Amino acid sequence: MDYKEKVVEWIDSNQLDIAKVLSEMVKIPSVNPFFEDNKDVIYEEKFQEFLANYLEEMGMNVELWEPNAKELAKYEGKAGYYEGRDFTNRPNLHGELKGTGGGKSILLFGHADVVKAGDEWQEDPFGGEIKDGRIYGRGTVDMKGGIAAMVMAVKAIKESGIKLRGDVYVGSVSDEEAGGMGTLAYVDKGYRADGCIVTEPTKLNIAPLCRGILWGKLTVLGRAGHIEMDQEDWRTGGAVDAIDKATLFLEHFKRLNKEWAITKKHPLLPIPCQINIAQFNAGEYPTSYASKAEIVFNAQYLPSEKDENGLGSNVKKEIEDLVMKVANTDPWLQENLPEIQWIVDADCGETDYGNPFVQTMEKAALSINNDITVEGLSCHSDMGWLIESGIPTVNFGPGEPRIAHQADEYVEISKLIEATKIIALTIINWCGIEE
Repeated sequence: MDYKEKVVEWIDSNQLDIAKVLSEMVKIPSVNPFFEDNKDVIYEEKFQEFLANYLEEMGMNVELWEPNAKELAKYEGKAGYYEGRDFTNRPNLHGELKGTGGGKSILLFGHADVVKAGDEWQEDPFGGEIKDGRIYGRGTVDMKGGIAAMVMAVKAIKESGIKLRGDVYVGSVSDEEAGGMGTLAYVDKGYRADGCIVTEPTKLNIAPLCRGILWGKLTVLGRAGHIEMDQEDWRTGGAVDAIDKATLFLEHFKRLNKEWAITKKHPLLPIPCQINIAQFNAGEYPTSYASKAEIVFNAQYLPSEKDENGLGSNVKKEIEDLVMKVANTDPWLQENLPEIQWIVDADCGETDYGNPFVQTMEKAALSINNDITVEGLSCHSDMGWLIESGIPTVNFGPGEPRIAHQADEYVEISKLIEATKIIALTIINWCGIEE
């Protein structure tokens, strides 16, 4: 039996233990405070401490530290920087397993934070329930399933008695779900590797790119007035329905999306970039016209559209120009200009398909599952700063991305095991071994 067979056999023989590790991770409700800011929420700290202890028991050297927004102010205006962001009880983690020398290094990378559970769960969102071949809970897909797979891949190699030539690093950061400042802090520390796997959920496909994501809020003003009464002209004090004015922008967003469906495509992405409406907030009373309407939207952009700071300012301007163009067609809006507030600009990245690291990972994946393909991520991941720092990076992990933030989020144990095998074989092939 060769070393690869030994590793695969160990993983097959320890499937339940791998599932239990993920279950224990899910039981730690590491909710990002962007979504749930109260003293009863644990945030990322307890998860990072759990992971640090596990890695140390495996023989890895581990560092935990809390990022400091003031120390990162030199990145103002660049991807991932948000002034005043608080990282109290929200540490980053870096672990190292030194090789014997002469091999290439690899970074296994993930984020500790999850979005809040929300409503409509049939399962306990932080129960880590194992049943019917699945593990349920917030974060099973996004992305504690990937973290469990990468950690257990390293353990499988060690338990199989294999000595790697290259170094293996494990990075786990806070704050990915709200813009990626944890990754900025990680890169700022100077950590580098010859290749990186970000274990975001990809359905076990290899994703050498992700899109950038813009969150924006468009505020459209109106003037309140009795909705059941005939209204005089707005110039002489009549009411103006903010909802009616906001629909003008919704219609033009639809038209722009038809253009983007043609102009903002990528051969490795299954869908084009679009402006998707996430929230529509308007009105005060059933008897009054709305005095204000807010449209919260999510717009995506391609790596080729990044500006010099790695952000989406070019796409922001495209949307802002459209909003002003629409406003200039309406006398009320001309005098009461709508306003766009940009909430999040999450960067993107791309590693060329021909890069040796991508090829190494694809070969390992196909040796386990012939149905695996190369396909980009339609959502954001933390790969942007890793690529900017010179590390060839791919996204790869178990789970269906479409159910990542849903109620009753789950990952199939069989896919978790496949991911563990593929990551382990990629580590072996990339780092090399001492015969």
